[in-house]
Amino acid sequence: MFGRKRKQATETAVGGKLPMSLGKAIEEIVRRYKRRDALHFEGKAISYQELDENANRVATGLASLGIQRGDRVALMLPNIPDFAYSFLGIQKLGAVAVPFNTMYKGREISFILQDSGAKAIICLSNFANLINELRDECPELNHVIVTGQRTLVFLDPDATVNVQLVFEKSRFAEPDEAMKALGAVFVKTFDKLGVPDPWYKHQGAVRVGGRKIATILLSEIENLYIGNIVTFLSDMDSEPLFKVLYVPPEIKDKALEPLTSISTESGKDVTLDQFKEALSLALSEDLGIEIETGELTRDEMIAYEKNIALANRI
Repeated sequence: MFGRKRKQATETAVGGKLPMSLGKAIEEIVRRYKRRDALHFEGKAISYQELDENANRVATGLASLGIQRGDRVALMLPNIPDFAYSFLGIQKLGAVAVPFNTMYKGREISFILQDSGAKAIICLSNFANLINELRDECPELNHVIVTGQRTLVFLDPDATVNVQLVFEKSRFAEPDEAMKALGAVFVKTFDKLGVPDPWYKHQGAVRVGGRKIATILLSEIENLYIGNIVTFLSDMDSEPLFKVLYVPPEIKDKALEPLTSISTESGKDVTLDQFKEALSLALSEDLGIEIETGELTRDEMIAYEKNIALANRI
C-alpha cells in the first residue's frame, strides 16, 4: 500500500504541473500587492515592491559574479532585511541558498562551506576577516560579499572624532549612493593626512588593509539623510569598555573588528584642527560643499535634534 502511494506521488510530480518557485511566487505577490507591507524591521515598513527590487539587485549582482543555476550561496546573516533580500535573490537566480547560524565558529563555518561547495557567501561586514581566514580551506569559495553594519561602535574623547553631516535626499538618488559618496570623501581625507591606501568598497566602513579606521552610519529623517561618521585619530583601548558592557565571550571577537587609527597608519600625530581642514577640503572637492563656522540651519537643527532623540530612545 505504501509503495503504491509513493509511486502515484512520483508520477504526479513528474507528469503534473511543477510547483511555482519561491522567486516567481514573490513576483506574483508583488504584481498584486506591491504597496502592501512585506517586512517590518526596527520600526520601518518594507513593501513587497521594495523587497522584490532588492532581491533583484542581489540576483543581478550574483549573476555578474558568475553565480549560476544550481550553484550554492552561503548566508551568514541574522534576522535583518538583508537576509530576506539575499535569500529571495538567490531563488530568483535558481541558485541554492545555504543559510547557517551567525554564532558558528571557524571550524563549523569551514565545514559547511566545504560540504556545500558554496561559491559565494553573503555575511555581515564584521565577519569578513573571519571568512577570509578560512578561504584556503574552502577551494570552491570565490566570493565573500558583505552587507550591513552590525558591529560595536566605540567613542573615546581622547581618540575618536564624531562627524555628523546632513544632506537633503534630493542630492542622492538612493541611500547607497549617499554612503558611497561619504566613503569617498573620507578616503580622500585620510589620503590628505598621510594614511597609506585607505579604501571603501563595502557599506559601513573605511579600512586600511584589513583594519577599520572609520565607521559610517546613515539614517533617514523625513526629507534628509543624516550621516554619522566615527574615526580614530589615535589608538583606543577597548578593554575597559567590556568591563561595563557585557558581550558574550563567544561573539566578542566577532563584535569587535580589528581597528586602526590615523596616527598609527600615518606615523604622525594629527590634531583635530588638521583633521577638520583635510575633511573640509575633501568635501569641497568631491561634493562642492564649503564648510563655514556658524549656527546650524533650520533643517540641520531639526535633523540633529531628532537624531539625538532617537539615540536616547534606543
